[in-house]
Amino acid sequence: MFVTCWSSKGGSGTTVVSAALAVLLDRQSDAGVLLVDLAGDLPSAMGFPEPSGPGLAGWFAAGPSVPPDGLGRLEVAISDRMSLLPRGEGLLGPYDRAEALAELLAAETRSVVVDAGIPSWGPANGSPAAAVLAASSSESFAVTRACYLSLRRLVAAPLRPSGVVLVVEAGRALGRLDIEQVLGVDVVAEVVVDPAVARAVDAGLLAGRLPRSLERALGKAA
Repeated sequence: MFVTCWSSKGGSGTTVVSAALAVLLDRQSDAGVLLVDLAGDLPSAMGFPEPSGPGLAGWFAAGPSVPPDGLGRLEVAISDRMSLLPRGEGLLGPYDRAEALAELLAAETRSVVVDAGIPSWGPANGSPAAAVLAASSSESFAVTRACYLSLRRLVAAPLRPSGVVLVVEAGRALGRLDIEQVLGVDVVAEVVVDPAVARAVDAGLLAGRLPRSLERALGKAA
């Protein structure tokens, strides 16, 4: 399974959703899980210090001369069967390196979960890595709040997700049916805003103590 979580607007929750999916897949698979961080927040959310190595940005910058096992050397162990590819400092480009990364991740025997953040569409834009991985993954989940501005940007995006993870907040005028009707794709999970999730993120406990609300909401999507 190769899953990319992305959003059209900052603060939508891709990091929390990606981390939770990785934890759930880790429970289900003997092969293990590779968690890929393009947004840069997963170490903190999972309760680990920021890796000091070059990260994915260094792999991109090294170009095709990097040895075949170069990507694996960047992995940081989170648990016995889960590893993290940290983002590192720098740009995630050029376009051909993003495509090479997508091919390597698609060939993984482990489940792969990518926190892509906000994609930049097309090779002319800043960092194409998120867009390339979102387009190449077997499951592409757009994480969004029921917000008109977010929905407007999702409609304008050149990529239709395979499913939507909807972050549900009290007082929103839009709901599940509105999202599905406008985008033409199913809402695969509804994650209710829960103070317990915020506390787990603040304490860096997502990897070891997944809140029940996240487990219930994302169980079918994993």
